[in-house]
Amino acid sequence: MGEQRGMRHRRAALLSNGSGRVLEIGAGTGLNLAHYPSEVDELILTEPVPAMYERLCRRARGDRRATVLAAAGDSLPVETGSVDVVTSTLVLCTVPEVDPVLAEVARVLKPGGRLLFCEHVRSEGHRAGRHQDRWAGAWARFAQGCRCNRDLLAALQRHFRVEHVQHEQWMGMPRLVQPLILGTAHQLG
Repeated sequence: MGEQRGMRHRRAALLSNGSGRVLEIGAGTGLNLAHYPSEVDELILTEPVPAMYERLCRRARGDRRATVLAAAGDSLPVETGSVDVVTSTLVLCTVPEVDPVLAEVARVLKPGGRLLFCEHVRSEGHRAGRHQDRWAGAWARFAQGCRCNRDLLAALQRHFRVEHVQHEQWMGMPRLVQPLILGTAHQLG
């Protein structure tokens, strides 16, 4: 339902900014594949969950640019400073710890490289944020480890210079995961 209610368009808009050598963390079943533009020369797709990895391999089979790797975001099997763009769509809510993943993303990016992100986040509203906090444990058990109350914008700002961010609502999804941020970030320094 969430794909039909705007997520597909968000993916397309975000990923249209990809070019060169692109690495996607947590590629899941490959929903982003159709949205990468022709400016992407090489596409490295990482996925640590075996069932999703298998589906991703099948979906990526026809894309000559794609290489699929079974890898988690905190240990990317890619050389330091070798990637032009990293993409993260609805991934950072599920990793056990955000900071090691973002540090690893910063490591693999070339100087001047970009992180393109679309993530659901803790609501900025006091009442809605408390609601997310209250239901976070139950939601994580239900949604395969998804943490609905993470302040991912603050985490991104610890590791990157966030140059563009849009705050949106993911309609068609439970309120716990409706607040979204989409944007572009560059390495600090």
